[in-house]
Amino acid sequence: MTTLINILTLSRILLAAIIFVLLMSPDGYLLALVLFFIAGVTDYFDGYLARKYNAVSQVGEILDPIADKILILFVLFGLAINLSSYLIGFIGAVIITREIWVGALRDLNARNGKSDATKVTFLAKIKTSAQLSTLSIYLFGLAVNNMLIIVIADILLFISLIVTLYTGLIYTLNTFKNEEIL
Repeated sequence: MTTLINILTLSRILLAAIIFVLLMSPDGYLLALVLFFIAGVTDYFDGYLARKYNAVSQVGEILDPIADKILILFVLFGLAINLSSYLIGFIGAVIITREIWVGALRDLNARNGKSDATKVTFLAKIKTSAQLSTLSIYLFGLAVNNMLIIVIADILLFISLIVTLYTGLIYTLNTFKNEEIL
């Protein structure tokens, strides 16, 4: 069962690259939306199956959030290129920076026996859901060729960015609270 779960997780990475390529042509928008939906379903099922069959693995725990991040970043950069949007490109770069920073904090905390300081929180799960929902709105807007939906997605992306930065701040404060790590 663990192998199937990890294959589902890895499929998100492959789907991310395919979606990126599809976003380079208006003919690919609808298929990109469908594949993004399928990627979301794999995200749900790999977690569901892991919990149901008690098949949680260290590899899966590491791979799952990485696959989510790869999917989000491929779609963000595909959208930034497709829409010639500096806003989407900048926000994508800030999200990458936050993810690298949180990854470094997790490494630091693991080395210092403080892994709980950067344990995934409910708000971090909300952050990922907000990002994925926003991206689906962009993809839907492209698929139906409606720029008003794209503008709404721009607003939601900015809100997602605020939540993303806030969770990064919480992890940072938890890491350096009452410590002489610096």
